[in-house]
This record gives sequence, C-alpha cells and structure tokens, in this order.
Amino acid sequence: MISIEGLSVEFGGTPLFDDITYVINKKDRIALVGKNGAGKSTMLKIIAGLQQPTSGMVNAPKEMTIGYLPQQMLHNDSRTVREEAELAFSHIFSLENRINNITQQLAERTDYESVSYNNLIDCLTHANEELAMMGGMNYQGEIEKTLIGLGFKRTDFDRQTSEFSGGWRMRIELAKILLQNPDVLLLDEPTNHLDIESIQWLENFLSTRANAVVLVSHDRAFIDNVTSRTIEITCGRIYDYKVNYSKYVVLRAERLEQQKRAYENQQKQIADTEDFIERFRYKATKAVQVQSRIKQLEKIDLVEIDEVDNSRLRLKFPPAPRSGDFTLIIENLKKSYGEHVVFQNVDLRIRRGEKVAFVGKNGEGKSTLVKCIMDEIPFEGDLKIGHNVKIGYFAQNQAQLLDGEVTVFDTIDRVAVGDIRTKIRDILGAFMFGGEASEKKVKVLSGGEKSRLAMIRLLLEPVNLLILDEPTNHLDMKSKDVLKDAIKEFDGTVIVVSHDREFLDGLVEKVYEFGDGKVKEHLGGIFDFLQKKKMDSLKELEQKTKVNTDKAISQNDDTRQVGKLSYEERKEIQKEVRRFEKMIADDEMKIQKIEKEIADMEVILSTPDGVSDISLYEKHTNLKKEADLITETWMEHTTELEEIKKKLD
Repeated sequence: MISIEGLSVEFGGTPLFDDITYVINKKDRIALVGKNGAGKSTMLKIIAGLQQPTSGMVNAPKEMTIGYLPQQMLHNDSRTVREEAELAFSHIFSLENRINNITQQLAERTDYESVSYNNLIDCLTHANEELAMMGGMNYQGEIEKTLIGLGFKRTDFDRQTSEFSGGWRMRIELAKILLQNPDVLLLDEPTNHLDIESIQWLENFLSTRANAVVLVSHDRAFIDNVTSRTIEITCGRIYDYKVNYSKYVVLRAERLEQQKRAYENQQKQIADTEDFIERFRYKATKAVQVQSRIKQLEKIDLVEIDEVDNSRLRLKFPPAPRSGDFTLIIENLKKSYGEHVVFQNVDLRIRRGEKVAFVGKNGEGKSTLVKCIMDEIPFEGDLKIGHNVKIGYFAQNQAQLLDGEVTVFDTIDRVAVGDIRTKIRDILGAFMFGGEASEKKVKVLSGGEKSRLAMIRLLLEPVNLLILDEPTNHLDMKSKDVLKDAIKEFDGTVIVVSHDREFLDGLVEKVYEFGDGKVKEHLGGIFDFLQKKKMDSLKELEQKTKVNTDKAISQNDDTRQVGKLSYEERKEIQKEVRRFEKMIADDEMKIQKIEKEIADMEVILSTPDGVSDISLYEKHTNLKKEADLITETWMEHTTELEEIKKKLD
C-alpha cells in the first residue's frame, strides 16, 4: 500500500534517518518504537505528507486515504460535538448535495428522450449506488457508537466543544478520524487522554474494524493487544519484526547479543591483523602478505552496536516522615455542581503505606475527589487528613507552576537534598534531559517536557502521601519504569489516578472504581480488578437471584418485596435481560458475517474482472443495506437492554 524508499532526514546537519526502506501493507498493525528523539513522530508526519524528508520518497496510491492523529493540535470550538464528528462524513454530504442537484434538474426538465436527460439519470443512479456503498444512510448510528465508545454520553452530543478540556477535544478528533475509516491510520500516543474502558474499546476497534494501523504508544498493554508488527527506530536505522511488542523485546535482546558477539569477533580479527602488520611490516619476505592485510583492513565493513542505555539508575525517594496509622479517612462525602451530583455517600479509609488507584471513566469524579482532598474545592461530608501527613501532589496542570526563567538543572537542584544532589544529571538523563538539554530554560520546553520536569521535582520532595493525577501521559517506557520502581520502593502512601494498566500492575494493592455517582472499593491489583469486572454482571445476577430465591423459599412468599421490586418482578426482568443479551449477540454475529462477505466482495471488485461485473455491485449494495438494517436493530436492542437494566438498580 505505502512504500517508503531510501528515506533520509537531517536536522541541522545531524542525521535522524539514513536510507530507510520498508512497506506498509494492507491490514498491517505496526508499532513504531524507539527511545525519545529517535524520530517516531517525525516518521508519522512524513507518511502523512506533513513533512518532507531530506531525501527518499513515500509512494502511495492517489486514491488512498490517510488519517493522522498528532499528540497536540489546534481545535475549532465553533461547533457541537456531533457537528464536529459529522465532518468525518463531508464526502457523504457532498454526494447528497450532488444527488439533490441532479434530482432538481430532472424535475425541471421535460426533454425526457434527450441524451443529456438520460445521462443525468445515469449519473443519479451511480450516485445513489455510491451513497449506498458508503453507508450513507447510517452515519448517525456510526457517530453515536464511536462517541459513546470513546467515553461521551448522549447528553454531550449537542454541547459545544469549547466546554470540554483539551483531552476530551482530542477524543473528538480521534472519533472523526476513526469515522472516516481511512486506508491507513497514523496514531501518535492515542491513549494519552483515554480512560481504561475507552482504551479497551479502542483496542477492539483497531483490532477488528480498522484497515492498516501505524501507531506510537508508551502503553505496553495497548500496543501488545493491537499490533502484530514492530518497527524499531534506532541510530538512524530501522529493524522490522513481524511480531508484537512483547515478542519483539525478546528478539531485540537476541539481536543485540548477536551484534555484540559479531563486534567482539571483528575487533579480535582487526587486532590480530594489525598485530601481523606491525610484526612483519619491515620484513621484505612478508611484504606481499603485509600489503594484503592492509587492504583487508581498509575493506572491512565495521560492525556497529546499537545505542543501548545499560545504566541501572534507581531513583529513590527521601525517607517518608512517619504519619498516623490512617493517612486519609472519608465518610459520607458528597460533591455536586448545582443539580448534577458527581458522587455521594463516599466512604474510604487509606492506611499508612498503602498504594491505591483511582480508576473509572473520565468525568466520574476521580480528579474531583483529589481536589477535595487537596482542599481546592468545597464539599459536603467529612474528610480528615491523618496526623503528620505531608502531601506531594502532581496535577495535570502542574507544569504551569514551574519557573520559566530558570534552567532544567537548577529547577531540580533547588529541591534536591543530601546524596541525591550528586546524581541530578543521571536523574535528568533518565527522564530525557541529558547533556545540553539540562541547561535549557524551562520556558522553552514543550508541554510534555515540562510535565516530566515537574514529576522529577515532585519525586525529590520529602513527603509521605503522593497523589499523582495521570503521571505517565508524557513519559516513555524507560522513564515510566524508573518512576514505577521508585513508587514501589517508596515507604509512604500513594494515590494514583491513571488509565495505564501496565504502570498500575504490581504497583497498587487496592482499586477505587468511580462510576454512577459512587466510589466502590476493590481489593487486589489492577488486573484482578479488570478480570473481576468482566464477570461482575453475571455474579451480581446470580447472587441477587440466589438471595431472592432463598428468601422466597424460607418465607414461602413469592411476592415478598426486595427493594422496590418483588421477587417475581425481578425474575421476569432478568429473563428479559437474558433474552435481549441473546438477541444482541445474534445481531453482532450477523453483522460480523455480513461485513466479512462485504470485505471479500470488495476484494473481488478491485480486480479487473470484478470491476466489469454489474451484478456484483448490486449484491454489494444489498449487503450494505442489510448490514445497515441489522445495525439499526442492534442499536435498538442495546438501548432497550439499557432501559431494562435500569429497573434492576
């Protein structure tokens, strides 16, 4: 599909890429990996046509469509969420306008037998067929499914985009790109602004519905679940692995070991050759052999070892001042804005030394509760900070509080104490501020660099309660490992608001789930929580049914009230739930089957024989219509199921 040939890029005379060549095939799922500064984002911009290489070229068919999501972008705030998402279907609107214009012309003309009139009818027929093939009648349903999958509520659809944070507006942009269904998706850190449930939805979308995908991400679990090919960029070269990230890590270690052995063997060969030359340089009887060895040395293609940072920096917090047994006690807490209740009846206790995670969809109150703890906003109920608790707080806007006139090094030097001051440059290097970067003034740093600097500064302060709100958004994998190891060894208390499953795994022992105005406590790590969530609805259903049945048997009263509904009423509703769940599963199987048939037919239509077969176009159109009808039925069943489940709450 896309061929990258002889690509080279230089910045200020320094090479970033050197003669890179590879191909992006249809249905490829590629992860671009490499250390920060290796050129991953630059590669995406070149493929997207937004940046020109120094030499080489990117070849792609003219009709190919590319969707590109950068890390940062300017947003248009003059439309609603729905109107912004509808821009993905501008081609459909253009076609609909063309159909309306042709229809208007036909209505005004009376020369029914003329050639031009018949040509207009042909144009109208072809336009309608093209509209049907595009799925023009079902774009609203696609918009709703995608926006809801990315975490929006139906009540958000008609809100102005200006009412949303930058992270939510990036979700709108992601929705637009996904709805366009481009031939190639280029995604630069797409999970930075998504919560765990939205990431899981995006994983499923990219795995099952997207065409070719090339992405950059520091979320290991995400790229493992989505990609099947890994391209590493290092030292201006690439290494192409036809495996996912986890397998790539193993193969890369093997490659580096082979490189090391080859390098050592070559160095021994060079040393032996040089030794021979020196020993016999002035012996006439060996002159021919000496000249031969000299020429051999000149022709040797030196083996290079890829840059590998083998340092084992261990960032360690200063000892946490001892606090009381309970770091935080919350009882019957409520926070509302007017009539909108964010959460209520919140009760939680966090003991000294516990490491917990706040998880849930964006907008459910995670950061709001953190602000309550920090006493930044008013609330109802009791919230007590434990004895001698000293809080270190990393908010998402923490970077804005840095002094822009001082250097990176001085920013850290001002808060570092003790032996840690001797390791400031090592610490900065681990967080991508090595060499000259440590002497930059803070005001010239990017938003991501400022966030990393604010994180380092926080890590060096003597506190016993760390509250971190999305701390990994701008960190690469090595920096995240450094941070994670430091938190694991920290002897104080930690609250982490994060959607990064890999980062939370093995770090926290308790999870607080935010949703539906409630905060639920789950014991165990993040993967225990996720595994349990998949089974939650079935377990609850079985438990409720068992409890109600026991009560009915013991009291021999089938009409006994349990909450607002009787046992018999709940039983009937649960039967309806199972019935609709089966119908939805059947709908999804039908849709999957038809989409496969459509995909197979489109392969045939792309061949010379297929293009000329009019009957295939009719079958393709009919299949599209059938898929649209079943999708509408699926949406109706899903909506009805949601309404039925509400009766059980």
